Amino acid sequence: MVNTGDDPAGNPEPCVVGVDFGTLSGRAVVVRVRDGEELASAEHVYPHAVLDRELPDGTRLPPDWALQVPSDYIDVLRTAVPEALARAGVAPEQVIGIGTDFTACTMVPTLADGTPLCELPALAGRPHAYVKLWRHHAAQAQADRITTLAADRKEPWLPRYGGKISSEWEFAKALQVLEEDPEIYRRMERWVEAADWIVWRLCGTYVRNACTAGYKGQYQDGAYPSRAYLDALAPGFADFVTEKLEHPIGALGAKAGHLTAEAAAWTGLPEGITVCVGNVDAHVTAPAAAAVEPGQMVAIMGTSTCHVTSSDRLGTVPGMCGVVDGGILPGLWGYEAGQSGVGDIFGWFVRTGMPAEYAEKAAAAGQTAHEYLTELAARQKVGEHGLVALDWHSGNRSVLVDHELSGVVVGLTLSTRPEDVYRALLEATAFGTRTIIDAFEASGVPVGELIIAGGLMKNALLMQIYADVTRRPLGVIASAQGPALGAAMHAAVAAGAYPDIQSCARAMGKADRGVYRPDPERAAAYDRLYAEYRVLHDYFGRGTNDVMHRLRGIRAEASA
Repeated sequence: MVNTGDDPAGNPEPCVVGVDFGTLSGRAVVVRVRDGEELASAEHVYPHAVLDRELPDGTRLPPDWALQVPSDYIDVLRTAVPEALARAGVAPEQVIGIGTDFTACTMVPTLADGTPLCELPALAGRPHAYVKLWRHHAAQAQADRITTLAADRKEPWLPRYGGKISSEWEFAKALQVLEEDPEIYRRMERWVEAADWIVWRLCGTYVRNACTAGYKGQYQDGAYPSRAYLDALAPGFADFVTEKLEHPIGALGAKAGHLTAEAAAWTGLPEGITVCVGNVDAHVTAPAAAAVEPGQMVAIMGTSTCHVTSSDRLGTVPGMCGVVDGGILPGLWGYEAGQSGVGDIFGWFVRTGMPAEYAEKAAAAGQTAHEYLTELAARQKVGEHGLVALDWHSGNRSVLVDHELSGVVVGLTLSTRPEDVYRALLEATAFGTRTIIDAFEASGVPVGELIIAGGLMKNALLMQIYADVTRRPLGVIASAQGPALGAAMHAAVAAGAYPDIQSCARAMGKADRGVYRPDPERAAAYDRLYAEYRVLHDYFGRGTNDVMHRLRGIRAEASA
């Protein structure tokens, strides 16, 4: 096999491995340090996927739960990493470091040695013993109380999160464990971000990464929420930080440790190579897309979308997921916002709303359902379908921070076709992104350019809709594995190949700028639809009509 990691003279060159742990699978990529060339990649699909209806033993789960099995993550290291290495034709000794990224906030309850509670036989049937995936939204009541108490006490960290704490984050999920299964809470000796747990398994050292601590753990200005605040929040929660959460924090791009013999056997990589501090899939993608300047917003679009941008300005953006000093790039304020459902919404519609006739025509044309519906939708003029939708099928992450909101489609008639609804849903997610951008701009944090990463960037219609709706040029990352590339780049920095992530991004990052540009006529037409979207957005999302919450309550009563 030809060694594609060699330099022009045929000499082996240093490489790094990045592993991206997503919602449904993990992906490994082998990257050349000199120029960021991706030599090969491999994917491992989680056998247990997302547990949202029942545990592996059949124990039923309530609505809004989303759990995972941590052994699935180890299987990624056992399969995807060796497979990517073999495909690259790279000798293991060429690899100088490994970096990882994870969905967040994804939490693992463990013993002091890192053993997940769900791996204890006596606890295998207890839902709270499992990994709580980022999209576990069953802690909304706890999140509401965290926010209300913080506002009442004028806690200084609350404005850094746009005034609302999400049910997806560390404290809300932990409080749910305490209140619903006190025994599991008592047995839980560490409440660990999956981003840090996988690094722990790789190098044997538990290092808490600065990204999730800041964005998901309310760690601001060197401190977590105080013991007095936690004591006022709930009985038995006062010592949560000191007993279960607090741990030494590692900077992004720093070395967490060295690969253990056990992890070397899993991965086929040399024992002792550098293991990088963990990171979040969205944040790690920004340097991979060479977005290291203020005003560049990266939208990582997959099942959900995370929007990250860095700025030299500190602003209070309503409904943002956090602003952290150095949270993405050193020396800049890193902002995060997001949409809880994007690709998931399109997938839901294909599963539930696509007639057999359409499926047959798609198959005959050799197209996927998404390709077929996109082709039909692309033939329409803006507004031709007469619909406007709200993209809240998985709740609203930004700017309302309310995961009990739900989806809406207005304008349906007996002549509405599947492609009409499909296009309206595509447009709704673009309107959601514009709402986020508008919030940043109104708060004095400029956003001049969008760069798209993630699987949805393959849909040219969707990309053009985003350019037209946001009235901004859209670039696309020149990598199919943006988060894994970003994780590999941070590993290169941790291994000493580059002095910092900015210089690494200039050498290894890759993006095509301005691939999609807004069309003035379509943009004007979308302005009218966006105005209607905002009317619905505020009507259902800001308390004028709480029907979505009432329906959620009725469903909970019926399911009890």
